[in-house]
Amino acid sequence: MPAAINVKICGLTESADVPAAILAGARYLGFNFFEKSPRYLAPADAAFLAGAVPEGICKVALTVNADNAFLDALVGVVPLDMLQLHGAESVERVREIKARYGLPVMKVVGVAASEDLAALDEYGTVADQLLVDAKPPKGAVLPGGNGLTFDWRLIAGRRWPVPWMLAGGLTPQNVAEAIAMTGARQVDVASGVESAPGVKDADLMAAFCAAALSDGVV
Repeated sequence: MPAAINVKICGLTESADVPAAILAGARYLGFNFFEKSPRYLAPADAAFLAGAVPEGICKVALTVNADNAFLDALVGVVPLDMLQLHGAESVERVREIKARYGLPVMKVVGVAASEDLAALDEYGTVADQLLVDAKPPKGAVLPGGNGLTFDWRLIAGRRWPVPWMLAGGLTPQNVAEAIAMTGARQVDVASGVESAPGVKDADLMAAFCAAALSDGVV
């Protein structure tokens, strides 16, 4: 019997998003602290949303090239379970953040071609989890959440030393195919469950989780 699929819904911005995502079946909830994103959430607002998350659901902070001053303030305000590094953080920086904050770290790696895969092996030696995302196009403002997929055949059957999560343009319509093709047991979605940029849709979240969990054990 295959292991259950874990779903991460990222970029929650409204208080109603939290119970809707949990009811849909999400095991990870992501809060976005990148100010240029339509999903940006101020730390004080995130603290309010995170306070409503029950035990057993992982609260993840998405940050981009954040310095220690920002992270110090963030973890001092928001009750977090994991830090997601979505920028150009080096292996050394990942190691430093893990040691400084004592929280599991998920490192995002953008993939567009086979030459991008080496970074997954490298970060897999220090991060607690990997998030395999579509590489943003040149000049893109956002490092993720662009609604883009990549060629899933590039990672079909590949494994790394730590758990990993598939992201990049996933929707209720394509997530089952993505899981079947890559063997992913964890998937991440942001724009694919929105009615408008930054606006989560409860029905889309439910449909996404239903499609992702259809071949796993809920």
